[in-house]
Parts: sequence; C-alpha cells; structure tokens
Amino acid sequence: MAKKKVLFECQHCGLTTPKWMGKCTNCGAWDSFVELNEHQQEVVKQTKSSSSTSSKAQSITDIQESEVFRFSSLDIELDGVLGGGIVPGSLTLIGGSPGVGKSTLLLKVASNIASTTKNVLYVTGEESAGQIKLRANRLNANHDSLYLLSEIRLEQILVELEHREYEFLIIDSIQTIYSENITSAPGSVTQVRQITFELMRIAKERNIAIFIIGHITKEGSIAGPRVLEHMVDTVLYFEGDSSQELRILRGFKNRFGATSEIGVFEMRAEGLVSATNISSRFFNRNSEQSGSALTVIMEGSRPIILEVQALVSESHTPNSKRQATGFDNNRLNMFLVLLERKLEIPLSGYDVFINITGGIKITETAADLAVLAAILSSFRDRAISKETIFIGEVSLVGDVREVYALDVRLKEAKMQNISKVLLAKKPLEKTTMKTFIVDEVTKLLEWY
Repeated sequence: MAKKKVLFECQHCGLTTPKWMGKCTNCGAWDSFVELNEHQQEVVKQTKSSSSTSSKAQSITDIQESEVFRFSSLDIELDGVLGGGIVPGSLTLIGGSPGVGKSTLLLKVASNIASTTKNVLYVTGEESAGQIKLRANRLNANHDSLYLLSEIRLEQILVELEHREYEFLIIDSIQTIYSENITSAPGSVTQVRQITFELMRIAKERNIAIFIIGHITKEGSIAGPRVLEHMVDTVLYFEGDSSQELRILRGFKNRFGATSEIGVFEMRAEGLVSATNISSRFFNRNSEQSGSALTVIMEGSRPIILEVQALVSESHTPNSKRQATGFDNNRLNMFLVLLERKLEIPLSGYDVFINITGGIKITETAADLAVLAAILSSFRDRAISKETIFIGEVSLVGDVREVYALDVRLKEAKMQNISKVLLAKKPLEKTTMKTFIVDEVTKLLEWY
C-alpha cells in the first residue's frame, strides 16, 4: 500500500513543505501552516506546472514587437498611473486600507467606461446589488451597459461571462471569491492562487481588462500569497488616511508602463475625482512659522512642492524621542547625529519630530536639505521665508549633492512664485530665481 503523501502550506505566503513548521521560513509568520488534502495538492501541482508548456527558443531579432493598445478610463489621474490608459487583456490588482475609496473609484471608472457603450461587469462579493445601486446613485453611475452581479462562486461568474460579451470586469474583492472545486475556505492561499490564475487566463484569452480589489494585512501589504502580485500585470496601491480628502494611487508594478507614476484623487460627495491644481495642496504660504521648509520632489514625471515640518523641543526624559511621519526614521537619526558632529548643535537632549504634509511619503533624497533646514529653523525658533525652497541630498560626510531633474523642479517652483532656492549646483538652464549654492552642511549656518 502506497504511503499517503502529506503536504502543508503557509496561509500567508503560499510556501509548501512536507512537514509542519511552527514558523514559516519564507515570510516569518507563526502557526500559519495548514495540511492540504489530496485534491488541494493536485491544484497546487497544476498551478505550478501550468506555465511550463513546450516551446522553442527564438532569436530576439526575429521576434516582432507587439503593439499595446489602450482605451481611456475617462479619469486623467488613473490613466496617468496606468501609463496612458487601460490595456485590453490586462489583469490589475488594486489594494488599500478599508474605506480609502477602492470600490468607489472602480465603480466610477466602470460608469465612465459603460458610458462609451462598452459592456462592463461589476462582481461584488462583499455587498449586495442594492448597496452598489445606492452608491451608483450617489456617484451618478447609472448606465445601461453597466451590469452588477452579487456572486462569490467563480463558476457562476464564468457562466455570466459566457452569457454576454464584456470588455471590462471588476472583482470586489478577490478574497471573497471561491471555487466549488476547491474545498478550502474563501480567501485561503489555494483559493486566491487558483482564482487569480483563472482570471488571468480569461483576461488573455478573451481580451478582457480585469481589475481585482485585494484586502491588506495589518502590516499594510496586500493579503494573500506573494504569487498574487507576481501573476497580475499591474499592482496599484492607495495611500492616505480615510479621514483626509486627498488620496494617492501609486503604481508598484506595471508591465505596460512606468511604475513610478502616481495619481492624486480628492474625495467629495460625488465620490473620488481627479484632483486639479494639486501644486498648492501640499504647502501653506499664508504665514511664516519656524520649523517649516519647502522642497520639490519628483513622483514619476510629476514635480510636487511639499512642506517639511519639524518640531524640536527640550526633552524631559532620559531617552529623547525621534519620530518621522512620511520620512524615513533611520535617515532622520542619521541627520541628527550629523548636525551634532558638523554644526555642534546639542540635539541629544531634545525631542525631534518630522512631518511631511499631505500624507505623501518621501522616498527620494532631494528633501534632505529641507529636513535639515526645518530642524534648524525649529531649534533656533526662526521662520524661513515661504519664497525659499531647499533641494539637495545630504551625505554622511556632510556634503550636499545635486539631484536629478533639477530644471524640472525649478520650473515648478517658478510657477508657484518661488524667488529663492538653496541647492548644491547651479542649474543648466537660466532661471530668474536667486540661487544659493550649499555644497556643505556647515554653510547652512552661514545662510541663516
């Protein structure tokens, strides 16, 4: 008699192992392994071997370049994040915290596409059709070509796709859909992996653009196996607090365009709409206060002027606090040590807090000089003019180095009537703004 083969699977990352483990060696999750039955093991094997089809290698010079066609979602910001529009046959995953506006945005996009006489299917597994109808009335998203389906069974969704020719499909959400051929619960690794594979097959075979909504974990990552993000063509993620009116949609993966683009949306009574004139949304020029400095960052090809706020206060505890919102906390600690070493400012006995306005998280180094300027401004209780911006990367040795796309940043600053700029190197193009060259951190004191 053949020995029964046992297989365990991690419910967080999808790692399979022949024995149970208390901690996953791949993702580090505790007590996440579940034993798979024979049918589930067969599904895992089929999924892993589904892409291994016999093929013959070709010289890259003999392969013809395939053209990518797009159609507009009639939303400027979403089209920008996607690289110019929606690609037929693409599979897009969109994630974000609860209440940030994922369903609202996709229902509005579905309405826009349906208004162009394209058939759109909105599948909801979390809400009833009546609830979606209430939201559609608020968003003015009622069109004859927009169809709602309240269903969580994959087989019934496939039947509906056979019933009518659809060009756009929305799944809300992937964690609620399950296949009757798999015995595990909806949202499990096996279910999510198999359903995503079926949706990918449908998108490619029928040339249907599919958007799927994914839940996120408490750590902020998209729930489900990591293979979910690998299988889809595009991964978008909503940033921002649900209590704020501005929301940012950032692209983390895009097989049809750049991944560094962002879209800025504004939550209104009529739903999420593309934010217009966002240049002045992230900084306040009404009053000059200490601890505030302006800088220009690049989000993809878009320059954005941000306000960096700092608060330096004498600490009354043995361990001083250092906290940053929207900025790397480790980099902040590095700057504080640098200021103590180069400028001999005793910040070890002070609490230091940094905040980036607008809910944007700075991932580039062009704002380093502005962070230092805001800290010095708060420490000396001396306001910085709102007509001045700081652009430059600060190194560990105290050098201030130039950043890329400097002319684009200065052009945006000039449009916002900025008259002075502190940077590491003069721009290539002539500018009417007064430029102050700061190649070392010690020269900040000379400017003050």
